[in-house]
Amino acid sequence: MSGMTRGPGTGKKGRTVRSGRNLHTRVKTSKRRKTSSTSWLQRQLNDPYVVAAQKDGYRSRAAYKLIELNGRFNFLRPGTKVVDLGAAPGGWTQVVLETLSDPATSQSSEVVALDILDMDPLPGVDMMIHDFMADDAPKMLKSRLPDGADLVLSDMAPALTGHSATDHLRIMAVVEAAYLFACEVLTQDGCFVAKVFQGGTEQDLLAEMKKRFGSVKHAKPPASRAESSEIYVVAQGFRYA
Repeated sequence: MSGMTRGPGTGKKGRTVRSGRNLHTRVKTSKRRKTSSTSWLQRQLNDPYVVAAQKDGYRSRAAYKLIELNGRFNFLRPGTKVVDLGAAPGGWTQVVLETLSDPATSQSSEVVALDILDMDPLPGVDMMIHDFMADDAPKMLKSRLPDGADLVLSDMAPALTGHSATDHLRIMAVVEAAYLFACEVLTQDGCFVAKVFQGGTEQDLLAEMKKRFGSVKHAKPPASRAESSEIYVVAQGFRYA
């Protein structure tokens, strides 16, 4: 894609992802299908980002979240060394590859993608099937990028129980682990982008981020469903302690 970044609401080749106002596909309830499954299927069929992802060849609608975040914060540039945490099925990794690809320059980008779930390979990507929360994961990742990374992406989310206090602790454990890893691997002026949840980023962690990064902001990209409590923290301008 020659290093171009796309603005919010655009897909491959600049195609606009339109709202779902004209999508009215209804799914008939089956005796063998749970009501929740029927609702999920109907939501998928009427989701303009799902439709766009199928047309654009992305593995998931989540690709547009990264496209929109990058359109606002411009952290994907040719030559960037990237670690993509929670990468499966690979939608974010696809966006990273096409955005960092610039035939006009001699700069090469390195991409390491990790997830506990298996995912189909992508050309030029070092894929690791491993649990990031395992004790040996940070060391394994750092061995793949001995010169460090310029960008750490985390779209990880723990399995939620529905119990708010328990889920809050699980969410914070994942975010804090990703942040600590980022501080170990990022190069000067590097960037950290992570999924958090509204009300789920502790003030102590935010205060720590602001000590290590020149800019720390929250953003909810348009591709993130309105009913979802997910937001993203974008920390730019990493500086060594």
